[in-house]
Amino acid sequence: MIAEWTQYLGGALLVVASLFSVLAALGMLRFPDVYMRLHAASKAGALGLGLVFLAIAVVSLDFAVAIRALIGLFFILATAPVSAHLLARAALRSGPRPTEKTSISPRFLDR
Repeated sequence: MIAEWTQYLGGALLVVASLFSVLAALGMLRFPDVYMRLHAASKAGALGLGLVFLAIAVVSLDFAVAIRALIGLFFILATAPVSAHLLARAALRSGPRPTEKTSISPRFLDR
């Protein structure tokens, strides 16, 4: 039987995770260029998915499942910023210029 406090904690983590996922989706829809969209997807999306993994680890009460969920959490938090950086760099080199709202150092625009 799952302890009652783990159910509440897992539910709260899932609610917060869904809020971050909705914020990531809204950022993808509302932001004007690829660089801002990548920022929304990599930050809020990764945090939302990480909180889902954390909720799984809390609610499962099984050590093997919790370890796998924590490894997944570490993997997402370690790879999302790196992949977003590489995608933004590739986009910058391939041509789409940022809008005036995007703050990019001028030394990166000349490459």
